[in-house]
Amino acid sequence: MTVLEALILAIVEGITEFLPVSSTGHMILAEGIMGMKSDEFVQAFIVNIQFGAILSVVVLYWKRFFQTLSFYYKLFIAFLPAAFFGLLLGDYIDALLENVYVVAIMLVLGGIVLIFVDRWFNKVSENQDVTYRKALVIGFFQVIAMIPGVSRSAATIIGGMTQKLTRKTAAEFSFFLAVPTMFAASGYKLVKNYHVFTGDNLGLLLFGNVVAFIIAMLAIKFFISFLNKYGFRFFGYYRIFVGLLILLLYFLGVDLSIS
Repeated sequence: MTVLEALILAIVEGITEFLPVSSTGHMILAEGIMGMKSDEFVQAFIVNIQFGAILSVVVLYWKRFFQTLSFYYKLFIAFLPAAFFGLLLGDYIDALLENVYVVAIMLVLGGIVLIFVDRWFNKVSENQDVTYRKALVIGFFQVIAMIPGVSRSAATIIGGMTQKLTRKTAAEFSFFLAVPTMFAASGYKLVKNYHVFTGDNLGLLLFGNVVAFIIAMLAIKFFISFLNKYGFRFFGYYRIFVGLLILLLYFLGVDLSIS
């Protein structure tokens, strides 16, 4: 992997991780366009630059992380379903990740959902507290995002909206929930693939995390502002476009494998 490739992948990660557009789909597209060969380090790099994205949430919302213990209890409850099913279905999920066709189809289907989601869940409650029950419901929506191409952000925000949370409240809880979820996934991959992070590879990983951190901070600020003004429709159309583009490149014989 070159420095330029690391830069582009980190920028893509930073932009797409917290937007409801599927970072996995965009990584596939970026790798395919650059003609990258996905070796063991590239796979580990893509997962572990999520640490930079995680840190952006902590920095932007640092005051919110100094709340009562119930804040952490709710995050833990929301995290549990993904942790359970992740351990139970880990190999099956990895197999789906290798299927570019599945990723593209889920991008399109998810885009269709986002076009109509503002209309379906337009009633909000006066009480915007995330209760333990709401946290658990959002946690089960996060499980859906284990299907590559669904988007963790999209699934959890929609999960929050089904509980009559505003788009802003649902999005912010989605960001908070990303911290334990992504930390666990990235930490597991880091321990599993620690042997590939040596010499220049370690430098590329640190560089990628710094870039992902900066870009993710900007992306989160943009997303909250855009979401409040315009809703999800634009992201729905965009997902459909990216999904169809991946399918087109796939059927034209462009190597989009990520395994």
